[in-house]
Amino acid sequence: MIVLDIEASGLFIEKCGIFQIGAIDLSNPDNVFLEECRIDDEDMVTEDAMKVTGRYEEKLRDKNLQSQAQLLENFFNWCKKNKVNYIIGQNPQFDVMFLQIKARKYGLEVPYNYKAFDLHSIAQLRYFQINGKFRIMGNEMLGLADIIDLVGLEDPRMLLKDGKIIKKGNPHNALEDAKIEAECFSRLVFGKNLISEFEEFPIPDFLKE
Repeated sequence: MIVLDIEASGLFIEKCGIFQIGAIDLSNPDNVFLEECRIDDEDMVTEDAMKVTGRYEEKLRDKNLQSQAQLLENFFNWCKKNKVNYIIGQNPQFDVMFLQIKARKYGLEVPYNYKAFDLHSIAQLRYFQINGKFRIMGNEMLGLADIIDLVGLEDPRMLLKDGKIIKKGNPHNALEDAKIEAECFSRLVFGKNLISEFEEFPIPDFLKE
């Protein structure tokens, strides 16, 4: 299994493009994938995506970068080499569907199962086991920032809401997000630290039980 995260030029899957893919092998966290590309000429770019990733449109269309099709082919080859069967992620339906649509566009075969483990669902289950109820408050249903806090980590990322920056921090990066999600998964499911850079953050006792 791998933890996957993509960065795209917007949230409109049919209209926007992927410009970065990051992934980490859950069984060997030193085995990672991170590559970037240019988006296609017809791909839409949204202002929110540029804010949260710290990018600008001219860079996303740089002809010196590899094509989006080549990026997907490289990632799929990495998956085949590592015998990837399942994906883990926060709202993985978005990432998986985005990749499937682009793969269809370029005539590429997706080498892994279309089903995925959703970090949000896993966190909700653990929250229920601990508190006897689900964390459901309007539209706030254990987003990644909440899960990061739940497992005892600090969120270094910039946060955006309704087009406004509500928390300053690091621009979103596919591999860094995948690492955080992998660490969250390990703490929620196994009660263990996975990645050395997060060792300084103690695991809450309730996750060790």
